[in-house]
Amino acid sequence: MDKMPHWADVVLIPLISLILAAILSALVILAIGEDPVAAVKMMVNGALGSTYGWGYTLYYATNFMFTGLAVSVAFHARMFNIGGEGQAMLGGLGVALVCLYIPWPHWTLALVFASLGAAVFGALWAAIPAWLQAKRGSHIVITTIMFNFIAAAVLNYVLVNLLRPARSMDPASAKFPDAVHLPTLHDLLAPFGIAFSKSAPANVTLLIALGACVLVWALIWRTRLGYEIRAYGHSETGALYAGISPTKIIMIAMLISGALAGMMAVNNVMGEAERLVLNATEGAGFIGIAVALMGRNHPFGVFLAAILFGFLYQGGAELALWTKIPRELIVVIQALVILFTGALDNMVRMPLEKLFLALRRRNA
Repeated sequence: MDKMPHWADVVLIPLISLILAAILSALVILAIGEDPVAAVKMMVNGALGSTYGWGYTLYYATNFMFTGLAVSVAFHARMFNIGGEGQAMLGGLGVALVCLYIPWPHWTLALVFASLGAAVFGALWAAIPAWLQAKRGSHIVITTIMFNFIAAAVLNYVLVNLLRPARSMDPASAKFPDAVHLPTLHDLLAPFGIAFSKSAPANVTLLIALGACVLVWALIWRTRLGYEIRAYGHSETGALYAGISPTKIIMIAMLISGALAGMMAVNNVMGEAERLVLNATEGAGFIGIAVALMGRNHPFGVFLAAILFGFLYQGGAELALWTKIPRELIVVIQALVILFTGALDNMVRMPLEKLFLALRRRNA
């Protein structure tokens, strides 16, 4: 019998963890001489108070949806993919090659093949650690985190020596042709008479991220492959007894995970920068770990957690711009959210389990 209802595990524990992180963050802000209530109001207004703020919040959230889904798929197979950052970097290379070297007549066709290119490059980069885990017993955490640094070095070499335009000092590719520029939310909503900021970077990739959430849910809970992934994640011995191949599950789960991480590049490379630049991922691969943990590795939870971290990113930028609160403190606030929703999960979980068990005994 479960120690607590499923809704409490999915909703109550993350909510309490978030409240504890908020309280501690307020105390830190108070300690440096700032008003935490005013800081929260500014964050809310900066991230959600205008279509401009919403545009940036949703832009960041789109990145985190892809990387969060990538972590959650691997986690269902009992693997901790910390390589989302590197897989997203190589996904950006796939996007750049598709956009720069193929003359596309329209952005719709370019979007399909750029998404495919990002997924393939991300999956291929994840396939090497997956093979090492399946065949050589190398730990997936160690290999994926090492491959982040290798991906950064590979991308740096390609940008500086192969893709950098002549006479340019910037380690970045050339600008993508106008035909492959993606429509922003302003462009998508204008035909319906809905006003949205022209300068906000949120674009059509948001719809792809939402579709990815639905597809991952269908894969994990509505297909035979998803059942095999979850079965292997719960018990390797039981999966072997049922005839499920560990090598197959490790490879497929990591390929899907890498493909999802790689597809993040469609948003930030093709949708926002419209060229491939160094460090375009901006740490989104690592934030995806926190998003997956807070979302309990469920696509809907990942969606909600991605919106939250998008809010923290945009609201934090507003705080750093208009107050004396340093940008580094915003990173501390994000770290506290990660700490309470991830590392200190049992600090909230164990008292709640005892409470629900006591209530169950009293009702019985």
